[in-house]
Amino acid sequence: MSDPVTAPFGTWASPITARHVASAQTTLADVFLDRGDVCWIEGRPMEAGRQVLVRLRPDGSRGDITPPPFSARTRVHEYGGGAALVSQGTVYFSNFADQRLYRMDGGVPVALTPPSEGAALRYADGLIDAGRRLWIGIREDHRAPGGEVINDIVALSLDGGDAGSVIVRGSDFHASPRLGPDGTKLAWLSWNHPDMPWTAAELWLGDFDGTAITNATRIAGGKDESVFQPEWSPDGLLHYVSDRSGWWNIYRRNADGTTANLCPMAAEFGRAQWGFGMSTYAFVSAHEIVCTTIENGIGRLALLNSRIGTLAPFELPYTDFSYVRANGRKVAVKAGGPHVAAAVLVIDAATGTASVAWSSANAADDPALRDHVSVPRLIEFPTPRGSTAFALFYPPSNAGFRGPAGELPPLVVKCHGGPTSSASRSLDLRTQFWTSRGIAVVDVDYGGSTGYGRAYRDRLHGMWGVVDAEDCAAAASHLAATGQVDATRVVITGGSAGGFTALRCLTHEDPAIRKRFRAGASHYGVSDLAALARDTHKFESRYLDWLVGPLSEPQPYLDRAPVRHADRLDAPVAFFQGKEDEIVPPSQTEVMVAALRSRGIPTLYLLFAGEQHGFRQAANIERALEAEAAFFQAEAFGKNA
Repeated sequence: MSDPVTAPFGTWASPITARHVASAQTTLADVFLDRGDVCWIEGRPMEAGRQVLVRLRPDGSRGDITPPPFSARTRVHEYGGGAALVSQGTVYFSNFADQRLYRMDGGVPVALTPPSEGAALRYADGLIDAGRRLWIGIREDHRAPGGEVINDIVALSLDGGDAGSVIVRGSDFHASPRLGPDGTKLAWLSWNHPDMPWTAAELWLGDFDGTAITNATRIAGGKDESVFQPEWSPDGLLHYVSDRSGWWNIYRRNADGTTANLCPMAAEFGRAQWGFGMSTYAFVSAHEIVCTTIENGIGRLALLNSRIGTLAPFELPYTDFSYVRANGRKVAVKAGGPHVAAAVLVIDAATGTASVAWSSANAADDPALRDHVSVPRLIEFPTPRGSTAFALFYPPSNAGFRGPAGELPPLVVKCHGGPTSSASRSLDLRTQFWTSRGIAVVDVDYGGSTGYGRAYRDRLHGMWGVVDAEDCAAAASHLAATGQVDATRVVITGGSAGGFTALRCLTHEDPAIRKRFRAGASHYGVSDLAALARDTHKFESRYLDWLVGPLSEPQPYLDRAPVRHADRLDAPVAFFQGKEDEIVPPSQTEVMVAALRSRGIPTLYLLFAGEQHGFRQAANIERALEAEAAFFQAEAFGKNA
């Protein structure tokens, strides 16, 4: 290989183009094991974001299950998840266009549920009660006059024809119905406004006769305790994840009603339940659990012996795991790592042998890309409130180039969404798009992020728009002060809640935070907190009570809303918005755009028809990334910016 060419940071030629990024952004929504088959849902940008259920058979043959134009995607809670399941060779899925539940026995999909006007009935998170021939799961009902949305657990016949009969009602939200091994017990989660499932959720257990629940009893959760993923062990004991210790650990409910923490650790065995169908552990035997843990933001997959509480990690080159499933000692999981994008991994729990069933975009195996991958390192840095925060720092990386002596690279500060979420530990070609051009990236796990325990999550309680903004600016300041990036060429970008954080930094009352950034970008980001609280969908309609405070006390909403402080904004901003976004409607973005343009601030606004909250179509992903790169180059990175 020839010696690298010396060229200014930010000008390096890269094989990772926006088109490459868009075409490689096949997403993974779920993983299933059914008999000998491994199944998963692929979100395909090249098919306008269609969600396709795919099967890998034991003989190695791979094929689509759901035919076009069907798309296995539910709109329950708008974020969806749990849109499909596979049971004894039969597939059940929610179709995005009409939100009806369908069954496939190997031919064309057959509707189980009747049509509803405006897709008012939506289904998710189901299980099959084979003995009674029932689908049991979540139904979200939008038919009530006045717009009230009702979320119930329902049972409906596998023979079809009905919309489902209610078996659990009474809470604002329900999730994760789990039928006991003998079919006589049903466990489920519930929570009520203003809580989100990661702040307070309850685990309930009741007797089930196929038509009704009796003797319903709350057995875990409540105020200041989040419960996640109930599961029955093969010997009939109920397990669940709780953060009652300050960390999401796995608990077992014993036959006598007592509980046991199976492996007490300052580590996270659970996740923030943004979608249905999430799974961080599965049983390979009555006393062996394959599970994910996160310590200091880094994930691993391990085998937990619940008899003695030992945890034996699998030796794998991955740091990000989700959708853990097991069938006997065969395990399937979504996995990713610094060199590998999201993949479906199949593991023999007895030997630890792993194979890749499917990969979305494996740059480590692509000769054109592998030499340009920037491997992140976890950094810890001081914050203005006397604590520390965390981030993933990606230095520039391109085998064909190096920066001039004495020059430092520009920096892109990434703000993840949620905000109760975290920076991804899987290879993301969108990040490599920047680093391969000689631009550093820092993906900030600001206070409130998951992966660091309950106390770290609770830093954002009442402080959204304060702690997250301070921490993002502090990450940039730390990298500049330690001589790793050019302090004069720093930009900030984020999507959804991350878009709010980016805009909040750019309109902050503290000039030191505002002036840290030369430009910014908001991808379907929040700009008006009060409008979000009034107009967003049911699932998040009271989320801001916890993040900001009750809307009846409006001052924090006014103080932190970027749209109300556009007069402070001197930096150029690019906006990217889905026209059909129900979570952050275009009206929020357009008010902000108008305010900036009226002041003559350089502003870019791209509105994408056919997109909701997050872009799924390849052409739109490509166009947005190219436009953002050109905007930053012109307004912040170039010599004349």
